[in-house]
Amino acid sequence: MNILFLDAYYEPETIAYTHLEKDLIEGLISEGHKIYIICPTPTRGINQEIREKYKNIKLEKKYDGAVTVNRFSAPQEGKNPLIRAFRYFWCNFRTYQIAVKNNDIDIIFSNSTPPTQGALGALVAKKLSKKSKKKVPFLYNLQDIFPDSLVNSNLTHKGSVLWKIGRKLEDYTYRNADKIIVISQSFRKNLLAKGVSGNKIAIISNWIDLDSVHPVERKDNRLINDFNLDPTKFFVVYAGNFGAAQGADIVVKAAKQLQEYKDIQFVIFGGGPYFEDAKEQAQNLDNVFIHELMPQDRISEVYSLGDVALITCKKGTGNAGMPSKTWSIMACNTPIIASFDIDSDLADVISDSHAGSCVEPENIFHLKEAIVNEYQHRKEKLNLRKYVQYYASKEHCIYRFVNEFKDVME
Repeated sequence: MNILFLDAYYEPETIAYTHLEKDLIEGLISEGHKIYIICPTPTRGINQEIREKYKNIKLEKKYDGAVTVNRFSAPQEGKNPLIRAFRYFWCNFRTYQIAVKNNDIDIIFSNSTPPTQGALGALVAKKLSKKSKKKVPFLYNLQDIFPDSLVNSNLTHKGSVLWKIGRKLEDYTYRNADKIIVISQSFRKNLLAKGVSGNKIAIISNWIDLDSVHPVERKDNRLINDFNLDPTKFFVVYAGNFGAAQGADIVVKAAKQLQEYKDIQFVIFGGGPYFEDAKEQAQNLDNVFIHELMPQDRISEVYSLGDVALITCKKGTGNAGMPSKTWSIMACNTPIIASFDIDSDLADVISDSHAGSCVEPENIFHLKEAIVNEYQHRKEKLNLRKYVQYYASKEHCIYRFVNEFKDVME
């Protein structure tokens, strides 16, 4: 098959989905498929030197010619929402111009970032179908449900102009996609409630590479020496962003409530817009170690360090998706305490795998109680990797993804 990827971001850019798409591409070309990628000049997660370098690279062959990358010039991404919106539409316009010139494309593939990508994929599929006088199907990978995500983050509300525009884009995309890959059961329920046919929807979790994420014995964990941590203590680990939807401020609040337990140590690796506030709140707490996020290649050390790991959300946002860190934590055989919506996919996974407990989000009393219970009833870590291997290993998920491409073509 000749597969056309419409990408708003592509390596060397780094976003949450970058490594997953790389795995998917490698899985597809291992089956003999050809990939054609259209994307803008890289901007996110790179320095100016790399950006300057790629300004002169318009066409790139990779994987011995199995992947062709066609880049076009685009303004640098900034923080101003109006400028970013303009950039999105410019990139969509240029992508469409380039995409419809293609011949012999068998299938269109697009992710859901930014929110206009789905409508773009549908438009390109329609145009190429008409041009080639054959059906060119569109496979849509839904990582974020827009505009619901904006409502969950309190950036807009139902009924607003932005919400109405988002719903129009959403309906058009779902109506014209031949297959929609969603990352969780709650995403599937969301789409079904909006009238999308269940036959169009397939659930494939975001995956992890179990070869790169694995348990690390405490005696071998470099973080102990790097940060002079006391290895005899009970470590409660939180790693992630302090943002509008994460509700991570409750971690520092819990630490403050548990100062009387001298053996409990909170270890926080964070980032995001409210991280500086968290550092300020934690500066006088002896039971908190707080540091910027560690690089991806040290994730095994981070989650293996914990006697328990925390996952948090703001109340009502837990059904926005399955936190990918869940699989990394479980791959390190570390129990989970989730301050998370109890009707979420995460709550179901924790219950099904016996990985720990889920308590009502933003409830400091229940979170404190759960941590103390885990501390007082310490037991040997379970083999949670087995569960991850079956539901979220790279091999398992890529196999299913590649088969979805084949099914759409058939």
